Amino acid sequence: MASGIFALLDDIAALMDDVIVMTKVSTKKTAGILGDDLAVNAEKATGFVSSRELPVLWAITKGSFLNKLIILPIAFLLSSFLPWAVTLILILGGIYLAFEGVEKIVEYFVPHKHDNDHAKIKNKEAGEVLDIEKAKIKSAIFTDFILSIEIVIIALGTVLNKPISFQILVVSMVAIIATIGVYGIVALIVRMDDLGTALIKRGAGKKGFFFGLGNLLIRALPVIIKSLSVIGTIALILVAGGIFSHNIEYFHHFVEDWPSFIKDFILGLVIGFVAFLIITGFKKLIARKKQI
Repeated sequence: MASGIFALLDDIAALMDDVIVMTKVSTKKTAGILGDDLAVNAEKATGFVSSRELPVLWAITKGSFLNKLIILPIAFLLSSFLPWAVTLILILGGIYLAFEGVEKIVEYFVPHKHDNDHAKIKNKEAGEVLDIEKAKIKSAIFTDFILSIEIVIIALGTVLNKPISFQILVVSMVAIIATIGVYGIVALIVRMDDLGTALIKRGAGKKGFFFGLGNLLIRALPVIIKSLSVIGTIALILVAGGIFSHNIEYFHHFVEDWPSFIKDFILGLVIGFVAFLIITGFKKLIARKKQI
């Protein structure tokens, strides 16, 4: 009896070793998309009143966990019974990401009056500010949903030949690591100024390591915040282009001798621009019909 228990424990230990190894492999394969995920979500999680940054980020993080809970079982079922649907969902998600990236580029060159969230928040009542926050949180969670699909599918692809229980363990671990890692780093970014202030106080003078590091963090924060929008936009287009390149046979062989990131960016930009024209035209058509 005792030997049977020890044998069972040994099997469990061996299984967990395999799970950990494959989780490392899957995490490495999703490293690129995780970097893009970080840039996109960091950009979307900024722009709030300082006192609301962490509560808003926590709301987005909870939404991200909920996204994973929805995506994981569906991904396992589709992978087993309707593999073509996984590809279709990825491509539709890629079109949305490309559209969002191009929309940001167009709004930069042709800015709208409603783009300045800081100005809106300053001039709104508390209830209206809350509505603005809810809208941004909803947008961030939706974008996270698209990126989470890509992360889950890539991780799933590394263990497709394994039993379903093994797939569930590995992909679930990757999903948890992705969420905690991405939003943990985002939280550090948005609170860099507080950390810098604390280090300056600890320095207790106008020189020394802590004082210098605190000043560096405070000065670097505005630069990082301004850069996030650009990095996030590029990331959206690159992720979308990568989806098209890896899941559409024609685009997979498109200009094969070009570096993959250039090809992905061009694909994302072109398809995003076409989607932008179609969606914008559709919105204008609906607006005209409402005016009639």
